[in-house]
Amino acid sequence: MSSVEEPKSLYAPREPIFPRRVKGTFRSLKWWIMLVTLGVYYITPWIRWDRGPNLPDQAVLVDLANRRFYFFVIEIWPHEFYFVAGLLIMAGLGLFLFTSAMGRVWCGYACPQTVWTDLFIAVERWIEGDRNNRLRLHRAPMSARKLRLRLTKWTIWLVIAVATGGAWVFYFTDAPTLLRDLVTFSAHPVAYTTIAILTATTFVFGGFAREQICIYACPWPRIQAAMMDEDTLTIGYRDWRGEPRGKHRKAEGAEEKGDCIDCMACVNVCPMGIDIRNGQQMECITCGLCIDACDDIMEKIGKPRGLIDYLALSDETLERAGKTGRRPWQHILRPRTILYTVLWAGVGVGLVVALFLRSDIEMTVAPVRNPTFVTLANGDIRNTYEVRLLNKHGEDRRFDLTVEAQDPAAAELMLDIEGSDTNWVMVPADSTQLSRVYVIGPRGSDAVENHRTEFRLWVEDLSTGERAYKDTVFNGKGSQ
Repeated sequence: MSSVEEPKSLYAPREPIFPRRVKGTFRSLKWWIMLVTLGVYYITPWIRWDRGPNLPDQAVLVDLANRRFYFFVIEIWPHEFYFVAGLLIMAGLGLFLFTSAMGRVWCGYACPQTVWTDLFIAVERWIEGDRNNRLRLHRAPMSARKLRLRLTKWTIWLVIAVATGGAWVFYFTDAPTLLRDLVTFSAHPVAYTTIAILTATTFVFGGFAREQICIYACPWPRIQAAMMDEDTLTIGYRDWRGEPRGKHRKAEGAEEKGDCIDCMACVNVCPMGIDIRNGQQMECITCGLCIDACDDIMEKIGKPRGLIDYLALSDETLERAGKTGRRPWQHILRPRTILYTVLWAGVGVGLVVALFLRSDIEMTVAPVRNPTFVTLANGDIRNTYEVRLLNKHGEDRRFDLTVEAQDPAAAELMLDIEGSDTNWVMVPADSTQLSRVYVIGPRGSDAVENHRTEFRLWVEDLSTGERAYKDTVFNGKGSQ
C-alpha cells in the first residue's frame, strides 16, 4: 500500500528581520522626525489655551459630547465640517505630491507604523544588542537569560503601547480630568476599552508584525505605482557601476569587478528585509538606511559615495553613458508635481479664506408650514418661524431681531417672539438657541391680501454691533 505524500505548503513561515544599527544622514533624519512626531502626539493634549470661563481650556480637543473641535484659536462646529473635509483632501493631495516627487517618503519617515516600529526596534537593540546578538538570541533555545531579556523588552513595549493608547483618548476629553479618572478607576468603560484596543494593536504591530503591516495590511504600496513615473526620485542601485559585484579585491581580475563588494550591508540594515540591488520593489519604503550603510562602505574602500541613492529612472541612460543626470529639483519640479502643489495650495488658501470670512453670527430661519398662516381674532394674519441663533463666543450674548421690508407690502409686518415682550433673544455662551418667532400682518394690509410677501429678518449682536440676515417670505390670504 503506497503512502500518499503530504502536499507542500505554498506559504513559507515568516523570518524575523533584525536590522543592523547604522549611522548617517538619513538615519539622523529619521531620529529627528521620530522625536518631533512622538513629541507632538504625546504632549499636545496637555497644552492649555484660555478661551474664557465657559469653554474648555485644552488647546486641541475633539469634544464629541458637545460636537465641537477646538484647535487653539479655531473652533469648528458640526455645520462647519467642510473644514475637516478640506484638511483630509489636503492630506490626500500632499500624499500624492510627495509620492510622485520622492516615492514612499511618507512610509519611510512619518507613517505611525514606521515611527513606532523604529521606537520598538531601538528598545530591542538597547536590551538585546545589535543585529548579530539578536539573531543568536532568536536562534538559541529558551533559557533564563533569554526569558529575562524578552520579558524586559516586552514590558517596555507594553509601557509604550499603553502610553500610546492613553494619549489618543486624551484628545477627546479634558486630559488632566481623564487621567485622574483613569487612575482612580472611575473613567467611562469606553475609555478603558479604547486604550486596551490601541495598546494591543500598538504592541503587536510595532513589536511583532512590523514589516508585515506595510506589505500585507497597508494598501498604499499597491497604490503608489500610479503616483510614480520615470522622473520620481526613489531609492535605487546603480548596477552599471556596481556590477559585476565581488568580495575579493586583490584576486586576479579584480579590476574588472564593479564597486559593489557584496558586503550585504544594505540588506542588513533594511527594516523590510529586502535587497535593493534587485531593483525597485513594492516592499521598499524609501527610508534611506541602505544609502547610509552603502556610503559608509564606499568611504572605507575608497570608492565614490552614491552607489545606492535617490535616483530617477529617466537618468539611467545618461549615467550609463558616463554623463551626469539632471539635478534633483529638475525631477521634482515637473507638471505632475506642480499640479498637485497648485491643487493642494488652492484647497489650503480656500480653507484659510473661509475661516477668516465666516461670520460670528450664525442663524437659520425655517417657516412653519403646518399651518401656513393663522388668522387671529382681530383679523390679523400670523406666520410662524423657527429661528436658530448660534453664539460662538465664551459669554452670553443678546441678539436683537427686526423685520426689514423687501417691498412696500412688507413694511407693515410686525415681529413678536414667543414668550417674550421684547424683540431680543439671550443666547447662552457657545451654544445655539431655538426661538419661535411670529411675524404678523395687520388686517387689510397688502401683505395679508397678497399671496407671498418677501421680507428680510435681521439679527444684531448688541455687544459688538455685528449683523446678519436671512431672506424669507410671509404668506397671506392669497396663498389659500
